[in-house]
Amino acid sequence: MSSFLRSEFTAVGDYRAELGETPVWCDRSQSLLWVDILAQRLLRYWPATAEITIHSLPELTSAALLTERDDIFLLLCQSGIRRYDFARQSTELLCPYPDAPGTRPNEAAIAPDGSLWFGAMDLAEKDPIGGWYRYQHGDTMATLMMDAVTIPNTLVWFEGKVWFADSAAKRFYSGNARRIDRKKISCYSSGDTTPDGSALSRDGQLINACFGGGCLRRYQINQGELLAQDDIPLPVVQPSCCTFGGSDMKTLFVTSARKQLESPGELDGALLQAKTSVKGVAQHRFIFS
Repeated sequence: MSSFLRSEFTAVGDYRAELGETPVWCDRSQSLLWVDILAQRLLRYWPATAEITIHSLPELTSAALLTERDDIFLLLCQSGIRRYDFARQSTELLCPYPDAPGTRPNEAAIAPDGSLWFGAMDLAEKDPIGGWYRYQHGDTMATLMMDAVTIPNTLVWFEGKVWFADSAAKRFYSGNARRIDRKKISCYSSGDTTPDGSALSRDGQLINACFGGGCLRRYQINQGELLAQDDIPLPVVQPSCCTFGGSDMKTLFVTSARKQLESPGELDGALLQAKTSVKGVAQHRFIFS
């Protein structure tokens, strides 16, 4: 076992997602939210009771993110950015989806300043017709920060920079933490792996889900450089994203997918969890005021 891990990976419950994505730990409620994009479901796991709550969603949704209000979440949907009341299971459209034909929403996260950053990707996962967008409360439309992206993934902020990826290009990028400027970004190859979503530890370890690679790849961010450390095998073929959580922020949760697998294994599509030796960074919250 890697020195990074303190336990083996195990499945949380019996649910198996077609495309599990965007796990988000809510420190206030001590629960984990994630979505099954293709099944149009929002899932919520309560470790204290081992309960999983499942809400059906009316449309394709790629992320459910925290806001400054308890149990009010931000949904990134095919129709746009929506305010979601978890108890009432009701939504309110805040901003329409960008006019980007042939795309759907994908990666999303809340930035340190309380704004929403998200990516749009090619539905066919082939052409660079997607982009990175930023939305803050009160905007009538999301602002395009970077175009010519195929499959946007990974959003973490560290050392005054934002780190993100394009899965199709097999590259990571870093740039200004407040707004992506294509003319002022650095590029790093992910080598033989396809980078999907990532988690960040407090000491700057970037834990990346290698979609199709059956592993996590651990990197160290150090003074603007991205240094590969090691690979951590997983009991699933298509890990899609990961995040830290738990009362001590030392549990790593990993979402996965069953889509396009001819013979999926017992755990493919599961939410996985394992104890680690490091603490993760808490999620930022969207600011309405």
